[in-house]
Amino acid sequence: MKVLKEYALMTIATLIISLAVFFFLVPSHAAVCSISGLAIVLSHFMPLSVAGITMILNITLLIIGYFLVGKSFISRTVYASILLPVLLLCLEHIFPHFHSLTNDPLLDVICYIFTVNIGAAMLFNANASSGGIDIVGKIMNVYFGIEVGKAMSMAGILIALSAILAYDTKTVILSLLGTYLNGMVLDHYIFDQKLKRKVCIVSRHAEDIRHFIIDSMKSGATLYRIVGAYHKEERDEVVAIVNKSEYRVLMNYVKKKDPTAFVTVYKVSDMQYCPKQVE
Repeated sequence: MKVLKEYALMTIATLIISLAVFFFLVPSHAAVCSISGLAIVLSHFMPLSVAGITMILNITLLIIGYFLVGKSFISRTVYASILLPVLLLCLEHIFPHFHSLTNDPLLDVICYIFTVNIGAAMLFNANASSGGIDIVGKIMNVYFGIEVGKAMSMAGILIALSAILAYDTKTVILSLLGTYLNGMVLDHYIFDQKLKRKVCIVSRHAEDIRHFIIDSMKSGATLYRIVGAYHKEERDEVVAIVNKSEYRVLMNYVKKKDPTAFVTVYKVSDMQYCPKQVE
């Protein structure tokens, strides 16, 4: 049942990506940070459709990724990599004379970026991808520690520059700007959603707050003994790392328990810890 849900999620994500490519990227002619973008350029020099070229490039990168990234990522990616060009082929037959929804290349690129990254984030969170440049980004992320969005942007710049082989300077510039924006949006969709918050609370009811975090929220906390500089009063500071939903629960409790509590909040992008042992 779990496997079926995962593949259903990957199917939906790949469908979103294929719709973004067909309805926005292809009409814009921009080679924005994707193998599909490269396929658009190559289709001017090869007697193949964008779907066909995408299939060939994806299979090639799948073979490379199998040896460099690992079986788990590639096994899931194979499904999406094959499904994407198949869906593109279907869309090409359903809408054989489609041009553009906006009739504006800039708007097409913007719509493509925000739409395609919804699907890309869904796939990456499922430890998969739609293949192509996603595999390149994953390889650079694993071996060089480069954020996926930035890694894809670096590879995407080369693809964007390839647009000069088939289009004018305006399209090349649009491709480069789109590639840069695509990296930032992808990082937002993938990483910003996983950001945690470090909440530091100084309160007269520190013990009650500690119990709430441990017993009600089933989370952890750290206590620090501090001294206020003004009155030199000793208090306990409660420090907890929480996710977005836990943060709202904790802040609601603190505001209700002690409206005068001194609270500072910091963003946490990464952390390493040993999970609590369940007794």
